[in-house]
Amino acid sequence: MRAFTAAAVQVAPVPAPLSAETIRTNLETCVEMTRRCVEATGAELVVLPETASTGFTPGCSKEELWDLVTELPGAMIEPIQAVARELGVHVCFGTYERGPERGVVYNSSVLVGPSGDLLGTYRKTHPFCSEIVTGGGWVTPGDTVTVCDTELGRIGMIICFDGDYPELSRIQAVQGAEVICRPSALLRSADIWDLTSRARAYDNHVYVIGANAVGTDPAGVLYFGNSHIVTPIGHIVAKAATHPGWVTARLDPAEALSSLTPGSNVGQAFDHLRDRNLDLIRNHRAELEGAAETSFPHAPIHRGDAG
Repeated sequence: MRAFTAAAVQVAPVPAPLSAETIRTNLETCVEMTRRCVEATGAELVVLPETASTGFTPGCSKEELWDLVTELPGAMIEPIQAVARELGVHVCFGTYERGPERGVVYNSSVLVGPSGDLLGTYRKTHPFCSEIVTGGGWVTPGDTVTVCDTELGRIGMIICFDGDYPELSRIQAVQGAEVICRPSALLRSADIWDLTSRARAYDNHVYVIGANAVGTDPAGVLYFGNSHIVTPIGHIVAKAATHPGWVTARLDPAEALSSLTPGSNVGQAFDHLRDRNLDLIRNHRAELEGAAETSFPHAPIHRGDAG
């Protein structure tokens, strides 16, 4: 990894019933905000929110959503590829993706390189309980991990609720990820948003760039933003408010683990990847792979929830 400036950009979807026209408008907003951010900050990696092309809660059936979105690569990301090529930057962008059969929709993110090429696609492996098809929602889970080799460094992708699951980010870190992009439309609380990004960054000594939605989606759900950039020692070095805009930070591998705590003269000697007790993990593999559920009672699922 080399030093570079990264940005988390907050955009608000069109707060109207989902249509081809609202999707075009959302894509135009993403392009314009990306252009403005790069011109103002010199960012070389721009991360946009989860499902930025549509808004998170589509307010329609999974079949209707399938009809409105496209495969990847496809028309849904062509404007993003064009602006990445124009500006010579990397862009991580969240969008719904058309699956192989009508009604099969993935919640995906893509990483586009400075030539406009699609470097990688990730499909959300942990859809929130209200969005997953088995809970009455509209998203079919993915089943792969994505880490991309780029001229900036090795970049992984997770989406929103994925950040609650330590295993996914750990796999990416073991695969060599130095930066993890987290496009999101998280609603639960700003504390949970910060906690999970900081934990995944600290667990794995990676930078986490979380871009959270703002505004109102097609179903009328409101988002709080607070996009952030977190260092490999779990320190939030950039944090947005609740309106459209961006935050940036310089990611420097020479400084990533230079101190035990932010600004401290005490160096950091431990390494959460190197120092894992692999024998313990091997001895408890069956428990880690087995089904489990909390003993505490659950609340009912509401389709307006987002993660």
